[in-house]
Amino acid sequence: MRKLYHFCLSAGNEVMFRSEEDYIRGFNCYAVALARTGSTALADSFMSTHFHACVQTDDIKGLVFHYRASYSRYFNRKYFRRGTLGESVPFVLDIVGLYHRLAALSYTLRNPLHHGVSPTPFAYPHNSANAVFRNELGKSPAMELLPARKYYHTLPDKAEVPAHYKMNKDGLFLRESVIDVPQVEYIYGSPRNYLFYMNRLSGEDWEREQLKDGGKALTLSGIETGVRMNDLQSMLKSEFGRENYNKITDSSLCSLIDDEILPGYGLRSVYLLDDKTKFQIADSLWQKFRLEKDKIKRCLAIL
Repeated sequence: MRKLYHFCLSAGNEVMFRSEEDYIRGFNCYAVALARTGSTALADSFMSTHFHACVQTDDIKGLVFHYRASYSRYFNRKYFRRGTLGESVPFVLDIVGLYHRLAALSYTLRNPLHHGVSPTPFAYPHNSANAVFRNELGKSPAMELLPARKYYHTLPDKAEVPAHYKMNKDGLFLRESVIDVPQVEYIYGSPRNYLFYMNRLSGEDWEREQLKDGGKALTLSGIETGVRMNDLQSMLKSEFGRENYNKITDSSLCSLIDDEILPGYGLRSVYLLDDKTKFQIADSLWQKFRLEKDKIKRCLAIL
């Protein structure tokens, strides 16, 4: 029987997904890696510098390898970068028991909430929160699908995908066609319970609940091991929805740099800038927007 894992793959001080196109290619590479390794997806959240996923697989190393290899090829080709993107060894946790499953799935789906980029898991476009209980929660809008012959535009070379994978007009595989939706709905039990876990505050109740399964409880600090975006207190504070969601995100800053600043230098990627120019741009951005210096550094690939 395939084991259930939570894993997190981080790009460290770099931005892994700089644009909407990158998020699309990232998820599609992940979907292809799932099919190639015979793995089953249950939940995911793709953030700017990392992504979380819950999967059932006999080959977690192979799944991560195929994803990293295919997405790195795309990213390096687009941004004139070299080397594999992301950690060579991701953070992986074995998940055993119902309450551990509920915690792992919920922490994964709530990741954009914890990082202060979305007021709810459902408002974030790059996770699978809206893929389950779609009819019950009124999230089944009609959408235009691409014919299978056009899938190759946003897929790795020579990719083979299952017939049930469907792709929208933007070239993104539908999460509800990739994820094992019936299993996730069975784990949560009902739409009401699902909403409860999506809105529940982190704390000792989560940990005590998991002790029923035996073993060590999965916590927010534990699941975020290796991620350098926010500290624990900031993530807990974000659960109350008191963030400024109009602030400049990594993606919006990367778009500003890539689409408006780089053309003035006649370059197509931050990876082609020399260090002196990077620091000049960084100082200009800080003077103008007073952004966190870590955000500016990672968006300029100042390593």
